[in-house]
Amino acid sequence: MSNPRWQGIFPAITTKFHADERIDAEGTAKHIDFQIRNGIHGLVTCGSLGEASTLTLEEKLEVARIALEASAGRVPVLANVSETSTREALRYIDGANKLGVAGYMVMPSVIYVADAREAMLNVRTMAEAAQKPVMVYNNPVAYRVDLKPEHMVELADCEWIVAIKESTDNIRRITDLRNTVGDRYQLFLGVDDLAYEGLALGCDGLLAGVGCAFPRETVALYDLMKAGQFAEALKLYQWMTPMLHLDVSTKLVQNLKLIDLLVGVGTEHMRRPRLPLVGEERAAIEAIVGKALATRPAQYRSVA
Repeated sequence: MSNPRWQGIFPAITTKFHADERIDAEGTAKHIDFQIRNGIHGLVTCGSLGEASTLTLEEKLEVARIALEASAGRVPVLANVSETSTREALRYIDGANKLGVAGYMVMPSVIYVADAREAMLNVRTMAEAAQKPVMVYNNPVAYRVDLKPEHMVELADCEWIVAIKESTDNIRRITDLRNTVGDRYQLFLGVDDLAYEGLALGCDGLLAGVGCAFPRETVALYDLMKAGQFAEALKLYQWMTPMLHLDVSTKLVQNLKLIDLLVGVGTEHMRRPRLPLVGEERAAIEAIVGKALATRPAQYRSVA
């Protein structure tokens, strides 16, 4: 197998719902098409931002199917695997393989805090079952499981593992990974408000959250950084940063779905126990987004 060398902006898409919490297939497809038309390079379905924990396995497969149809081969569609057991993960992978996804983003472990031996075996088992390219999602801040550079060295013999989404919140990790594993894996930064820093340190791409509502601006940031236009990129990043902070929150779903609504590219419906923001919390997001829209750089503006 040849490494697909994924790079660029891969939004972790939000899952669109109707007011009664049913999956909104049309709304989800429309939002995906909007992002692709604005230049994204790939996408990931049913991650943390996609409310995976509230979806059944069958519903996650339905979202993957919607994404595949909406993308129509224009960009790779990766299915996020965040089942609570290896057994269920393999069942999900089997279903997604039959749909024809391009690859997977896999969680080393969720809910159960696995040690490195358990987490590595889980990742390896999923990758070998998939027989498709896999991105390992490392997020010790949220999930308390940390696959460190030395662990990724141990996994390097598995040809299916081709990329890492690094979300340690410790930007030093990117350089430590490069120094340890070289170019064996594509490196994606998974923390929105470390995007500039990650790209400056040589990340191959971003797993974007706010990019769902501002895809062209996010792609422009990536392009400017790769072209070495750091000063121009920094201005764009500074404009985005107040919104990027909203991705790093226990209420990231509520925050980013409200951004979608305010920008006019989606609805706010989500699954309980999450509820739409109210009061001061809501007013704070509205003020941040309002200021961003009022000062939006015209040359990078996403097209509806």
